[in-house]
Amino acid sequence: MGGTISGDGRTAWSVKQLRLGVLAGIFAGAGVLSWAAARLWESLGTLPSVPLAAPIVLAAIAAVLTATALSLRSRLKAQRERRPGAKGVEPLMAARAVVFGQASALVAALVSGAYGGVGVVLLGALELPARRDQAIYAGFSVLAGAAVIAAALFLERVCRLPDDSDPAQQGGTGPAHA
Repeated sequence: MGGTISGDGRTAWSVKQLRLGVLAGIFAGAGVLSWAAARLWESLGTLPSVPLAAPIVLAAIAAVLTATALSLRSRLKAQRERRPGAKGVEPLMAARAVVFGQASALVAALVSGAYGGVGVVLLGALELPARRDQAIYAGFSVLAGAAVIAAALFLERVCRLPDDSDPAQQGGTGPAHA
């Protein structure tokens, strides 16, 4: 988020678009660091387990983000089509949803990378049932994290304002579109 001073002296905030390259970098960095830490930890003793709740929580966050995006998309469509009784979308609510999605995507990239790195270490001992289960949990955590990122990007797309290059929309007062 970045602030600029408007003509009336108030600060106007804008939400920057999430970049897939940043998320990939966070994922890769966390993966490499957790792989190295897991190898070190394993050489010193027993590696901590991957919790079963990790993929479940990430999948729940992805579901919430997707439901929010679908709800906002239908409300924005009804508002654009000027349907009678259409419930509008408050700009602040849409901005909060986008910020929640972006924060979720950043955390999901970090967590997914960490579980991915641990999962790579666990791949070396799949003959042990406990390690195999941990590797499966780590794999599902990475997949659920990817679902969170996809849902966050979808939510961001739903709440995007019309093209910023259009001078008529420079003030940011135009409606969001799906």
